[in-house]
Amino acid sequence: MGPVTQPIRVYLLDDHDVVREGLRFLLERQDDIEVVGDSASAVEATARIPALRPDVAVLDGRLPDGSGIEVCRAVRAVDPTIRALILTSYDDDEALFAAIMAGASGYVLKEIRSSDLVTAVRQVAAGNSLIDPALTARVLERVRNGPATAPELAELTEQELKLLGLIAEGLTNRQIGERMFLAEKTVKNYVSSILAKLGLERRTQAAVLASKLLGPGT
Repeated sequence: MGPVTQPIRVYLLDDHDVVREGLRFLLERQDDIEVVGDSASAVEATARIPALRPDVAVLDGRLPDGSGIEVCRAVRAVDPTIRALILTSYDDDEALFAAIMAGASGYVLKEIRSSDLVTAVRQVAAGNSLIDPALTARVLERVRNGPATAPELAELTEQELKLLGLIAEGLTNRQIGERMFLAEKTVKNYVSSILAKLGLERRTQAAVLASKLLGPGT
């Protein structure tokens, strides 16, 4: 008899019961995969995943109380050995950028075939990245160089600049949260930080300043 291999331990996060149960059924049919826990809440997942120490956390991109990307970032800050696979319905550069920055090993759409998802879990568990290296390089280049920043905005972080641009577009905190995969409370904290750094009191002042300094299409 050959050596006994341990099954891949997986945690599932999705706010839809049907999706979560479907994922559990699919993965537990595999001899080499064990689902060790699941939840419908980002807050619950952030607390439980480090304690359960799964090999792979399959995380829904968007949740009522946050996002899988935020959970990925928080969990990997505690235990970087836990690998994350973001499973989302949304295919856009900003989400992919956020996933890479959070340390996700994979970013796949919910349209993926069942067999391909199982393969993705195995690949991520083996330490492989499912994110195109060219995209990762593009993200790193963007972080290193970034766009030229007006002196007035020099104290703002990359994330704050991005959020300021959305304020200039007139988006609400909830809409910004959905666009940037952040909890509404997190967006509120960012807005407060931006106003403090810019020496402003009101959101409308920040919007006007951003329109002048960032220009159209930011």
